Amino acid sequence: MTVATKSSAAPLTTRPQLRPITGLVNVLLSIKPLASFAKSRARKMMIDRAEDMGVYWRKEAAFLSEQNLEALRQQIENPALVYPDYYLTSFHAYDEGNLGWLPATEVEVAARAVHAKIWPEAKERGDQKLRDSFLDVVDRRIDQTQTPITAIVDLGCSVGLSTFRIRDRYPIAQMTGIDLSSYFLAVAMYRAAERKTQLKTVEPDSNQPDIRWIHAAAEATTLDDNCCDLVTLFLVCHELPAEASCEIFREARRILRPGGHLAIMEMNPKSEIYAQMPPYVFTLLKSTEPYLDSYFNLDIEQALIDSGFNSPTIDCNSPRHRTVIARAAETAIS
Repeated sequence: MTVATKSSAAPLTTRPQLRPITGLVNVLLSIKPLASFAKSRARKMMIDRAEDMGVYWRKEAAFLSEQNLEALRQQIENPALVYPDYYLTSFHAYDEGNLGWLPATEVEVAARAVHAKIWPEAKERGDQKLRDSFLDVVDRRIDQTQTPITAIVDLGCSVGLSTFRIRDRYPIAQMTGIDLSSYFLAVAMYRAAERKTQLKTVEPDSNQPDIRWIHAAAEATTLDDNCCDLVTLFLVCHELPAEASCEIFREARRILRPGGHLAIMEMNPKSEIYAQMPPYVFTLLKSTEPYLDSYFNLDIEQALIDSGFNSPTIDCNSPRHRTVIARAAETAIS
């Protein structure tokens, strides 16, 4: 495994350890009124910060909610889909988790607000810079002269923020976005139609293939074996119990062609930012991320190897994020 990290950071080859304060925070969050208060505070703090920096959270989300998104949701929804138990919980201070219009219409503004302070000079462009920094690592680590990227699957694609950045980087690749929320996918489809109209205005003769959107679980994609060259997971694993992440790794290996790659962009458990985060802020963070402990304890390198990948490379692509890239072994696991 190759590791690129700052010398001041703890080695990424060791399993991360949870902060000593985690136990106390977990006890506090097990008390429902305290958990509700923490989630409410976390949400208010995020919205206020967004508005202060010029990300007009309420106005932009309200505009999106006024579009005919329900028709798109009905178009994409798989009524036979059975949601995994881990998904039917509160995420990001929304009681409905990811299964509702409020979280779906706020994903974009939330991403811009949360990632605005990663690089102070980037401000609200921090989210775009984060996604591009991930793709820069992908470009550097994957030798396309040996394994050309012609088909890509973006697992847990949400409203398409990562999917669209990947599409911009690989414009002629066959692109598929998969998510468990039909609400999120409806927003993605709306944005995709906007982008297509804009592209036709600039490039009337463009034959860029449409993105295919699928309402499915990342661990059961419904896709064929060996159907793609690159699978991406952008800020998904920290929202999963470790067992689900491992199932998704195995599914990624199944749909990847031999020699294809799985690229994961995630929170870096070894980042000093999380280690030094004030207890109050850390509590607010954990109140919105129910599986954070499970992710921080996941030995992602070994999990990938056990799922049929070669030893991964790990690069720090932001002060608090890492990109993990693993090449599918030539022989799939049985």
